[in-house]
Amino acid sequence: MTNHKAYRFRIYPNREQRILIAKTIGSTRFVYNHFLAKWNDRYKETGKGMSYNACSAELPQLKRDYEWLKEVDSTALQQGLKHLADGFNRFFKKQNKYPRFKSKKNDVQSFKTVGKMRIGGNRLFLPKLGHVKFAKSRDVEGRILSATIRRTLTGKHFITILAETEIKPFDQTGSAVGIDLGIDHFAILSDGQKIDNERFTRKMEQKLKREQRKLSRRYEQAKKDGKPLHEAKNYQKQKVKVAKIHEKIANQRTDFLQKLSTTIIKNHDVVCIEDLNAKGMLKNKKLSKAISDVSWSAFKAMLLYKAEWHDRTIIKIDRWFPSSQLCSSCGHHDGKKDLSVRSWTCSSCGTHHDRDINASRNILQEGLRVLS
Repeated sequence: MTNHKAYRFRIYPNREQRILIAKTIGSTRFVYNHFLAKWNDRYKETGKGMSYNACSAELPQLKRDYEWLKEVDSTALQQGLKHLADGFNRFFKKQNKYPRFKSKKNDVQSFKTVGKMRIGGNRLFLPKLGHVKFAKSRDVEGRILSATIRRTLTGKHFITILAETEIKPFDQTGSAVGIDLGIDHFAILSDGQKIDNERFTRKMEQKLKREQRKLSRRYEQAKKDGKPLHEAKNYQKQKVKVAKIHEKIANQRTDFLQKLSTTIIKNHDVVCIEDLNAKGMLKNKKLSKAISDVSWSAFKAMLLYKAEWHDRTIIKIDRWFPSSQLCSSCGHHDGKKDLSVRSWTCSSCGTHHDRDINASRNILQEGLRVLS
């Protein structure tokens, strides 16, 4: 099966390449914001916006007006226009909010290129940048379609290469599983297995609080001294320290989710999972921090694209399905239960249930019913 697959690597550009990357990011942001402003003005005047083709036709004149735009990769500027057009298309389909102007203050800055690229050893050849050293952790298979270069707040540079490649599906297992997502345990499987919640943020919480307090003090000191934040060296150093902690937490969480989702997809042909309203659940002030730390949405997204790669079936169970209220043995509805109730006995058949394992088994049964 031919599919699109992304490969992410850290790159190590030299001084000249870092300067050019910064120029390309700034130029792409300038072009995006320029045409977003024109788009808004045109809409106010005529009631119609601008198409990608209309923006692209005006780009050569913009380059003549601003000569420094010619120094960077031209395909990166075109991709900036495509992102703008895509943002409006999604807005009109009610998939996201109205496109906003890009800011140089964002923690992550990036640009996308679709020019000629090739890999030789531990070096990448990229348009305008030339050969860039990178940490080659695995081979890139298939035809390279595009590359996105990102610069993080910590000063690191990463590249995500999108390739069209042949993905060999996992062997069929004949197995189906139901998954109940939780907080005490990240995931409870219908076979009785419980996956621990690693609580990555909580493990770093004390260190994070300490460094954030330092950041707040340095912010107040900079304001007291009348210094702009970008000139306050102590503030900027501390800002990077805090960013490194957040980066470490994010990397640990992503690694955990990637490994778990791959294991589940590899071992089961059918995966049944609740369609939880995570955004609504975040409004619960007591649980919001724990819910955001487990990243259920990211986990489900990984399951979906890996299932597509490996010819697996994902069944989403309605969020209102009473998985915790039904007896998985006889189907009796035993009523709503407080979250503090972790085990219970069915009043109809007398079966004693672990709350979470029972819920995952009900999710599996409902998923198989929907599938049939």
